Amino acid sequence: MELKSILEVLLFTSQKPLSPIELRDVLNRAADEEGAEEHVKALRKTPPEEIVAALEVLAKEHDAAARSYRLVCVAGSWQFVTQPEYAPWLRSFLGVKARPSRLSAPALETLAIIAYRQPITRAEIEQIRGVAVDGVMGTLKERNLVVEAGRADVIGRPMQFATGPAFLEYFGLPNLDGLPAADELRRIPVQRPESLLTVDNHLATAPAEPTQPELPVDTVDPSVNAPAEPVAEVPPAEPPAPTA
Repeated sequence: MELKSILEVLLFTSQKPLSPIELRDVLNRAADEEGAEEHVKALRKTPPEEIVAALEVLAKEHDAAARSYRLVCVAGSWQFVTQPEYAPWLRSFLGVKARPSRLSAPALETLAIIAYRQPITRAEIEQIRGVAVDGVMGTLKERNLVVEAGRADVIGRPMQFATGPAFLEYFGLPNLDGLPAADELRRIPVQRPESLLTVDNHLATAPAEPTQPELPVDTVDPSVNAPAEPVAEVPPAEPPAPTA
């Protein structure tokens, strides 16, 4: 029995997408069951790379057969999906599920910057877009399209952001390598300041301006560099009056 046929039946039966690791775990559990036959045990510890190769062959066979469904990899997990041209009949049969509202143009622009430049700080995003992104970032984080990805290794340590698993599902991508080419976006220079003022742990603003050091009050000599006070002119003394 071929590995790809076993994987096919597992994916047909599954109610959710399965990753190569999850498929390998199923093969291992079947091999560890008491009374398992030798051909079942032979698939124990099948490398994930071999599973992926079998899935890719299976996907090509389904495409060549021009069936009403196809095998795809989305966000690293595999599943069978129907072809888009059958959507009218499926909507009539299953109904239409409520879907989240579409992303606005500013949200898509911000998400594109994060996708191609990740990990990236909020200040760097605003530097590229030229506008504040507080509201847009809140929406993207709420929908799990963007996640926190550690702090930048600069003074102030602002939070960095990257795309989350929901990003790949939203756009139907197997991984980030599936992003279309955007060399121009990758080449946009972003100047990262050496020092960052932060009013919030997640916000990085402008570079700190140098300030003059202040001397303690008790060390300041008021006579140093003090402006000279005007000296009052003393009229010349009058000669004494002559005596008789």
